[in-house]
Amino acid sequence: MTHILLLGGTTEAGLLAHALADNAGLRAVYSYAGRTEAPVAQPIPVRVGGFGGVAGLVAFLREQAISHVIDATHPFAEQMSRHAVAACAEAGVPLIGFERSAWIAGPGDDWQGVPDIAAAVAALPDTAARVFLAIGRQHLAPFAAKPRHSYLVRLVDRPGSLPLPQAHVVVARGPFTTTGDIALMRAHRITHVVAKNAGGDGARAKLDAARALGLSVILIDRPALPDRQVAGSVAAVMGFLGHAADLGV
Repeated sequence: MTHILLLGGTTEAGLLAHALADNAGLRAVYSYAGRTEAPVAQPIPVRVGGFGGVAGLVAFLREQAISHVIDATHPFAEQMSRHAVAACAEAGVPLIGFERSAWIAGPGDDWQGVPDIAAAVAALPDTAARVFLAIGRQHLAPFAAKPRHSYLVRLVDRPGSLPLPQAHVVVARGPFTTTGDIALMRAHRITHVVAKNAGGDGARAKLDAARALGLSVILIDRPALPDRQVAGSVAAVMGFLGHAADLGV
């Protein structure tokens, strides 16, 4: 029987989990990295936590007789994606990445693309600004290098503490709306938005809100990953597995 490892944590991974659950001939397990306290429930068995590097993932693939791996992690989960490519190559397990399209600036957008977090910090003004950091909790510390700014941070879980001298935390889980993000940015008098170019619809509201308010956006480019087979829809991934899917997303 086909036994699939779904590396998840994204909206797209949830769609895939439902498609897999709807196919009686498929057996699958959904893997969360374990970075959120209350991950979204899934319709297939779930495991939480890392694998112990490439060697640990290879061992898991062999012990669980995994026949296919789907990497539907966040576009910035670079280490996991690299480990999946290496482990699948070593174990001889077919791998496909499920990638959503990157965001592209349109009329009215004031975006500055930067290659990484350090460049995003450098791109912020030296004079005091009010900055919405929509980058997750793991990459906040570098922004302490510009302590004059007031930072708004939106997180899924409330952190114990933040490495920033002036910060306000909003705890919320997406997807978000443009109307809601406009209200949030107005309430906090935001002047700049820093975000990762994650793509997709669920996290785009902050960019549309920034356009509506005429705000500057510093957008961090996606990391480069090793060559691998890539799909952009649930139907394409199911085709890779040799099964049809009614979903066309």
